[in-house]
Amino acid sequence: MKKILKVWPVFLFFLAIQPVLKAEDSVPELGIYEKLDHYIPEGLMFRDENYNDTDLKNAIDKPTVLALVYYECPGICSPLLEGVAEVIGRAKLELGKDYQVFTVSFDPSETPKLAKDKKKNYARLVKNQDVESGWRYFTGDSVNVNNLLNAVGYKVMKEGEEYVHPAAIIVLSPEGKITRYLYGIYFLPFDLKMAVAEAQQGRSGPTINKVLRYCFSYDPDGKKYVFNITKVSGTLIIALALALFAGLIWQRKPKKAK
Repeated sequence: MKKILKVWPVFLFFLAIQPVLKAEDSVPELGIYEKLDHYIPEGLMFRDENYNDTDLKNAIDKPTVLALVYYECPGICSPLLEGVAEVIGRAKLELGKDYQVFTVSFDPSETPKLAKDKKKNYARLVKNQDVESGWRYFTGDSVNVNNLLNAVGYKVMKEGEEYVHPAAIIVLSPEGKITRYLYGIYFLPFDLKMAVAEAQQGRSGPTINKVLRYCFSYDPDGKKYVFNITKVSGTLIIALALALFAGLIWQRKPKKAK
């Protein structure tokens, strides 16, 4: 009986982690793998909405907000760009002077004409800001797109004609260093101001909502973020099993004679 008591907590531990391991193994490479303090490489050539060929790294001369989307996205890209337009209008920062915004399509089939049309749509949402020069829209070929995605740790997956992808914006320093990731489709003006100030100084900041990203995952069918009950419950089971195992070991320690 004593041997069984010694073994069964270990068995319970491995049993508990099975759902987590299976869930992780079944998830494709998708999401954001933060690369704080890494730099955007030179030679990433994209074409803006005015058909100007641009080396993305050379175009970064001030704090830059990078929004990775695709223009014909039927899901979260439109709400994300609406969130960007809203925070541009609400933040007490001067677009084009204090910072700039680059929207880059990760769909190589999209064209500068489509980028120009999208810019017109979202420019209407921003008042009293220099959207024309401060918010640029880019398209590029598959090689440059993939190199950019890898440089910032942004992983997407194509399903049919659509892409499954995370929702976030990335803040870069004037030297092209990654200093902040802001997740979601709605952004607070204070968060943007702090991220731009940090980027101006070249200081990177930790992401405060990693716990939320752990607890929520993107549902490609519903095109929304859902609570990941399997991952969270599996983690709780592991924690309880470890606590129980530690408690049993502590109880079995021989007591010192008085």
